Order: sequence, then C-alpha cells, then structure tokens
Amino acid sequence: MHVLASVDESTYEPDSTIKMGDHPVVWTNPKMKARNIYIFMGHSPDLFDNKAYTTLFQNAILWAAGGTK
Repeated sequence: MHVLASVDESTYEPDSTIKMGDHPVVWTNPKMKARNIYIFMGHSPDLFDNKAYTTLFQNAILWAAGGTK
C-alpha cells in the first residue's frame, strides 16, 4: 500500500477514546496490475461542493486513466 493521505486522530471532533493509530484515507496499491486509488472520505454528496475533494477526485481519475504519473 502506498499511502497518499492519512488522518491525525488527535484532530477528531468530537474526540474519541478509540484510537486506531495509523489511519490512511487515500492510498494506492502498487501490487495490483490495474491502477487503483482508494479514497476513504465518506459518502456524502456534499463532498462534491468541496474544492479540495473535487481536485483529489479529478486527479485520481486522470491518474487511473494513465494521464499522469
């Protein structure tokens, strides 16, 4: 797994007593033959109102299609 982004659990609001340690949220798996990117940001359609998320999503599609290295 090649982690591209992870979450700092100390920033959770509200704080949680459950800590999982390393918490990747965007990653690729270079062992897979196809280009795959995993984005674990939730399921809300409101995410598409967020410029950072739409940029990530667009770049992921371009990368998966072979448009960028």
